[in-house]
Amino acid sequence: MFALIEASGWPIWPLLLASVIAVALIIERSISLRRSRIVPPNLLDEVVTEFRRNGVTTEMVNRVALHSPLGRVLAAGLRNVSSSREIMKEAIEETGRAVAHELERYLTTLGTVAAISPLLGLFGTIIGMIDIFASQGVAGANPQLLAQGISIALNTTGLGLMIAIPATIFWRHFRALIDDLVLDMEQQAIRLVEVVHGERRA
Repeated sequence: MFALIEASGWPIWPLLLASVIAVALIIERSISLRRSRIVPPNLLDEVVTEFRRNGVTTEMVNRVALHSPLGRVLAAGLRNVSSSREIMKEAIEETGRAVAHELERYLTTLGTVAAISPLLGLFGTIIGMIDIFASQGVAGANPQLLAQGISIALNTTGLGLMIAIPATIFWRHFRALIDDLVLDMEQQAIRLVEVVHGERRA
């Protein structure tokens, strides 16, 4: 591995940095965006049951808000339980937008890494080609410089694609997962509003 890095020259270092960033973000998002953490099962049922038993209390709202992202959305509705249906929905939507924004954290960086990695590889290819042409002296080609230029050109291009392909796959996966989680939270919040205002039983 170190021999590969040494043979590729300095253009490979930005790619190695990009790969470290991509791996770190993929691991962090994979842990943070677990469905059980964002939309815990049975949370809405527990909130509805407690609401019907004891009504809304400050302690209950604070506990639900600290429980999970879904809890924050439901707590926004519970804080406005005495208001009209429209006010309650507006509070839920406002909190929901903030939660969705937090779920999308670091995705822009991951998408940027996926987009620029092939360009960094292409940049390394250009540097390698420049070295190849620079090795062509009056007396002929210098085999050592020629080999180094080819190594830089091929290694950086390959590494750039190796970073960009999985980064793009995970970026698209996380985007779709967040959309699904937000839709799930929205449906559960609507159900809470309808239960609170007596439009459905459960």
